Amino acid sequence: MFPDLTRDDVFRLETRRLWLRWPRRADAQATVRFAGEKAVAEMTARIPHPLTIGDVESFVLRARRDNAEGTGLTLSITRKGNGAIGAVGIEPGPEDGVPHLGYWVGSPHWGEGYATEAARALIDAFFAYTEARELTSAARVVNPASRRVLEKCGFAFVGAGMMAFPARGGVFPVDRFRLDRRMWSSLKSWTEAGFVPQPRAKDGAIELATVH
Repeated sequence: MFPDLTRDDVFRLETRRLWLRWPRRADAQATVRFAGEKAVAEMTARIPHPLTIGDVESFVLRARRDNAEGTGLTLSITRKGNGAIGAVGIEPGPEDGVPHLGYWVGSPHWGEGYATEAARALIDAFFAYTEARELTSAARVVNPASRRVLEKCGFAFVGAGMMAFPARGGVFPVDRFRLDRRMWSSLKSWTEAGFVPQPRAKDGAIELATVH
């Protein structure tokens, strides 16, 4: 799925506040602390609760293997000058094999925009470095914050359904989302053209104005 460029552990992505890099064994303690929280783990399909160092070390080995083989790309979300606070990745979907985006961020950093910032960077890399036509994702129906991240990244809601959550021991209702290459290209073009929605008052209401 991913090219040689991403298959070396020196590969990383930079955003305004973050470095996204390959997971390391040194991330284990931070990952247990953040991903081990029940509020974080229960929204994911594969993070067990309780979470052990052994679980995290197995995850790191698996992620690095998949990264090296190009079958997926999982990166640790790290704040510049600080340690790992989450992870973001794209791998074949569990049901249909279509590339699927997943992510988590530790609860002390919820509401700070890190998940959106990291997801956008990886989405851009995915469409820039691969020939894939689409990307999927899903959020538990009880997780509106994750849904907002996907919507801010340009994903379109395609319907509700059930999805297996192995670490939760069953299937759970989810909202499903899709982002195709054409929509991604349009969003990037809009951004580069400088079309920025601005609030403008009119007759006591707020409407969106386009700044040229």
